[in-house]
Amino acid sequence: MPESRAALLAMDFQNDIVDRLGDTSVVEVAGCAVEAARAAGVPVLFVRVGFRPGCPEIAAANLGFGALTQAGDAFREDGPATQVVDALAPRADEPVVVKRRVSAFTGSDLDVLLRAAGVDTLVLTGIATSGVVLSTLRQAADLDYRLTVLADACADQDPEVHRVLTEKVFARQAEVIDTDEWIGSLKSR
Repeated sequence: MPESRAALLAMDFQNDIVDRLGDTSVVEVAGCAVEAARAAGVPVLFVRVGFRPGCPEIAAANLGFGALTQAGDAFREDGPATQVVDALAPRADEPVVVKRRVSAFTGSDLDVLLRAAGVDTLVLTGIATSGVVLSTLRQAADLDYRLTVLADACADQDPEVHRVLTEKVFARQAEVIDTDEWIGSLKSR
């Protein structure tokens, strides 16, 4: 079996989402993962959600995003609320993928970027565990990516939901570890 090529996805670490979470400790942990990936030559891709002015991508039937249409252009793809937080500032050579739905794959060019880079393994971090992490994990599994979830580099407004997903659900399709363990595996390569 050929050696796998991994990429780290830092998902929805954007200003508005981090502010609503109210706890930046997950950003610090994700920052450690990003720095370790960079040092080990593992590609880092950032994923954020954003929409065109007026949110034409959001159907009236979409309960999850429907409220955003009432918020005006707060989630406009080029607005400050949707930009990656400064603590995780992407480098010029690191792709920033804009998605239009919960999964990092839906409405984005993520799969094209990953396939072009020969990536077959994804290391997932993000906010929220019950949102972008869960949806991306499920879709990535269906697309035949190998998966690792860095449990402590993910967060959810509901800690119990985070615990159930990371301890019981994700393990069916991914290796679930903490960031220090993953960083240690990079050093042993």
